[in-house]
Amino acid sequence: MIIKDYVNKRKNELKEEISKLNEKPCLIIIQVNNDPASDAYVRGKLKDGAEVGANVILDKQQPTISQDDLIKLINKYNNDPEVHGLIVQMPLPKHINENIIKLSVNPKKDVDGFHPMSTFSPCTPKGIIDYLKSEKVEIMGKNAVVIGRSNIVGKPMQILLRNESANVTQLHSKTTRSDMEFYLAHADIIVVAVGHQHFLDHTYKLKESAVVVDVGINRDETGLHGDAEPNLKVRLQTPVPGGVGLLTRLTLLVNLLEAYHGI
Repeated sequence: MIIKDYVNKRKNELKEEISKLNEKPCLIIIQVNNDPASDAYVRGKLKDGAEVGANVILDKQQPTISQDDLIKLINKYNNDPEVHGLIVQMPLPKHINENIIKLSVNPKKDVDGFHPMSTFSPCTPKGIIDYLKSEKVEIMGKNAVVIGRSNIVGKPMQILLRNESANVTQLHSKTTRSDMEFYLAHADIIVVAVGHQHFLDHTYKLKESAVVVDVGINRDETGLHGDAEPNLKVRLQTPVPGGVGLLTRLTLLVNLLEAYHGI
């Protein structure tokens, strides 16, 4: 099933479940930037929430807000029993410490999964695992390669794959080309998240049975492009756009519903 159809199917399931609840799950999005990409992400999250019947509210603050005032605002929502999920949209202004803000969010409401004590897995890796399972991609005992080691995708991705009993190898900017070729040639599952347009291209010899999950979003004058070259000779390759971004937004709703239930 293509990702768009999978996401729509899951949204309908969430909508049905939410319709039976006594109150709507409530997600607060705090945004303190005027970043066009962030604006687009937030619009998508508001749209998703409306589609499934969740109460998603944007609290947009001026980028000049002080760190102390932002923490006070976060604490207000942390202590509000009617708020089930809370996220702070990144990036933040330079005068605000990102790590301090992430640690300020109540782990039980941290549906982004950024707090080290968060009840939830980060949305992108969790969404990828759920989608692979829906596609009947075997993970247990398979060779999985994660290219990239960011805190948001790369590192949690290898943890979740390991939790599914995959043999996980993490490659990065210091990995040599020859080692990259070796591990990719033996990979059953490849997750590429390096922020480099078409980093994974046809010059790499991949298994025809391999699955490539493209997390990259690279923009130029022709549009959006992934970290993987399109149409690689593999069993399954997620598209960009219309791929992992949809899975990430879907998983935010899944985490919100779990937060509502106190899971």
